[in-house]
Amino acid sequence: MARRRERRLSAAETLKRQKDGDDSVSQVGEPYSDRRLISIFVIFFIVIPAVSIVVYKVKFADQVIQTESSIRHKGIIKTDINFQEILNEHSKNSENSSTRHYDYPVLAYITPWNSKGYDMAKIFNSKFTHLSPVWYDLKSSQGSGLVLEGRHNADKGWIQELRSRGNALILPRVVLEAIPGELLKKKKLREKAIDLIVTECKEMEYDGIVLESWSRWAAYGILHDPDLRKMALKFIKQLGDAFHSTSSPRNHEQHMQFMYVVGPPHSEKLQIYDFGPEDLQFLKDSVDGFSLMTYDFSNPQNPGPNAPLKWIDFTLKLLLGSSNNIDSNLARKVLLGINFYGNDFAISGDSGGGGGGAITGRDYLALLQKHKPTINWDKESGEHLFMYRDNKKMKHAVFYPTLMSILLRLENARLWGIGISIWEIGQGLDYFFDLFLFSVFWMKGVLVNIQRLQVKYLLCSVATHLTCNLGLSHSLRHDQEASHPNIPRVKQAVARIDYTATSA
Repeated sequence: MARRRERRLSAAETLKRQKDGDDSVSQVGEPYSDRRLISIFVIFFIVIPAVSIVVYKVKFADQVIQTESSIRHKGIIKTDINFQEILNEHSKNSENSSTRHYDYPVLAYITPWNSKGYDMAKIFNSKFTHLSPVWYDLKSSQGSGLVLEGRHNADKGWIQELRSRGNALILPRVVLEAIPGELLKKKKLREKAIDLIVTECKEMEYDGIVLESWSRWAAYGILHDPDLRKMALKFIKQLGDAFHSTSSPRNHEQHMQFMYVVGPPHSEKLQIYDFGPEDLQFLKDSVDGFSLMTYDFSNPQNPGPNAPLKWIDFTLKLLLGSSNNIDSNLARKVLLGINFYGNDFAISGDSGGGGGGAITGRDYLALLQKHKPTINWDKESGEHLFMYRDNKKMKHAVFYPTLMSILLRLENARLWGIGISIWEIGQGLDYFFDLFLFSVFWMKGVLVNIQRLQVKYLLCSVATHLTCNLGLSHSLRHDQEASHPNIPRVKQAVARIDYTATSA
């Protein structure tokens, strides 16, 4: 009996000890778990960023020094810019106009009605891979059926000077103004259109063309018809194949290039008339670049930003899918549209607003000089804007690009692995071109400003660079909302800021 009791006592003591032990382990485990979480936090959010910045500074030290000494607008790539800084610095572009560090294609448009673009193209030729003067229209004609107009706009002397200064390819823009129903349904007209365009490129020794037709076809209702839509895509493919079977006038070992202009979707769900990912896949082997018009988000009836960042990302996500898993070769053919123009919207008055329109850099500078406004940063769209009252006391909202807003879009494009198309270089400010001098995040001044900038997309960009460059997971790259935020043309951009209009 005594032995059994001893065994029972021993068993009871064992259970008690086990229980006490479990309690002690639990008490010890909790702080251990806390320490582990703290360690993980420190490693990922303090150590890795610090090491990455050191690596960047060592690896790109020469580039940082060169950039800071060459650009004269040091310290004004920021959100809290004031009008006087812009007036003082806008014309002080870098003396180094030939260096280009932006690794993806850059297409720049030039228009005859903004002659400054012709000069900018000559000065900054090497910053671009492609230059597209807006010269040609293909129109319907009663006699021959089709006529290609625009050769009178062509300037051979300008082209010759461009080619003596750099290697940018010359691809004039051609707009299809011809009646689309006739053009697409008649084989002879399609063949004639292709022959007219390719022959003009041979005779004028262009490197190819940029074609714009999708928006015209949508306006005619062609893209609402499934059969005509297929014909339209086949025509684009046929034209692209014709260029790819034609040798370049400057290098017979290479073919001519063909780029195509596409618009952004009109709603959060692709419609039949929208250019979508299946169209991109169908044309990818016949088209060398897709000039994506990611601007004109707002208009006088719905004033707001020119190109909100969320809308840009949404558009890219529709076309390319998740930025974590895209075809890099296909992505490189997509050229993100960046506007060098702005908008001056009338938002109050006897008529209730709804007026105004596009402005160039010259117009913008005149407004700054006259009204001396307070410039505000809209972090939701990633754009600067200011308010003023005109002589009739009508309130205006002005959205125009700044160094910071352009920089954000350049970095966004680089994260997606896509190129850039600029509409258009005659409308911008001179120091905009310095942003194409360097890989955008290697500047000390910008890194300082990033710490102050509370914009989700910029923070995601930094996080991506800090992780991806150390071989870590790409999961931080563009951690976006799963669905479109349903931006209703962003009148809110005007309402978000407490504007105090500054009169002249």
